[in-house]
Amino acid sequence: MQRVGRHGRQPLEGGPLENGVGQEPGTPEPPPAEAPAAPRAPRARPRLVFHTQLAHGSPTGRIEGFTNVKELYAKIAEVFDISPTEILFCTLNTHKVDMQKLLGGQIGLEDFIFAHVRGETKEVEVTKTEDALGLTITDNGAGYAFIKRIKEGSIINRLQTVCVGDSIEAINDHTIVGCRHYEVARMLRELPRAQPFTLRLVQPKKAFDMIGQRTRSSKSPGEGRVASGKETLRLRTQGPAVLEEGPSPSEEEAARRVDDLLESYMGIRDSELASTMVEAAKGSPGAAQLARGLDSVLGEFAFPPEFVAEVWAAVCHPKEGQE
Repeated sequence: MQRVGRHGRQPLEGGPLENGVGQEPGTPEPPPAEAPAAPRAPRARPRLVFHTQLAHGSPTGRIEGFTNVKELYAKIAEVFDISPTEILFCTLNTHKVDMQKLLGGQIGLEDFIFAHVRGETKEVEVTKTEDALGLTITDNGAGYAFIKRIKEGSIINRLQTVCVGDSIEAINDHTIVGCRHYEVARMLRELPRAQPFTLRLVQPKKAFDMIGQRTRSSKSPGEGRVASGKETLRLRTQGPAVLEEGPSPSEEEAARRVDDLLESYMGIRDSELASTMVEAAKGSPGAAQLARGLDSVLGEFAFPPEFVAEVWAAVCHPKEGQE
């Protein structure tokens, strides 16, 4: 016996009823349905729409349907009729070149995305008088490495033309577009002392109220709020983006410690990489197992053993790791 419901024909258990009335004896059974029951439509995923502007000034646009950073940049570029390669990096909830508000692997559902696009190109000659230049480098996940921090008193800090937020386009006329931040950091470390080299930099386009900023801006009340525990869209290098709960305060603190270790050992900062390493460390009973896990996932980094040991201690034994 079949009954027609709201979602097509579906079998019902129990006695033969038709509109709640029992059939008379001898009444022939209705013919079986010709087609099998139609499968129920999958539950629709929530439509995630984000608001965006160009950091130097523009109307507000709406974007949706991206699963990684490259697709995000393509969506923003489509809204503002520019090339995706014009976008150097994005910040969340502030138009300023604030490295504390960089868009990484997660976007809060209430975050407002500001895209910083290419501005003026400049060249600067640098002489390496010390092993360390004083640069911390990150990248946008789409081919551009840029300066995230300049250490006070360092070689680069003495060059007033070099600013936080500048994208490194070439070293000695050798283009590095498409290189990851750790590759750029390695190139700079390997440059010989006392031999001048040239950096070709691209600064983000600035609005009038942003001109003159050289270091990261101070925090403004209410700016860049990312509430802990709220849902975020996590962008993945491989596979679709997923909606998940934001990291807990302890996970955020562990990722910050690992990010600090990345800077001290490799001269890079990468919150997404740090979060990935935190997850790997939480599932490793010791530093040796963590090293094998990192090699299988991130083998191109070639992390030194002492670095891996410090990462494991910072995540699994934070009090010891901070001593």
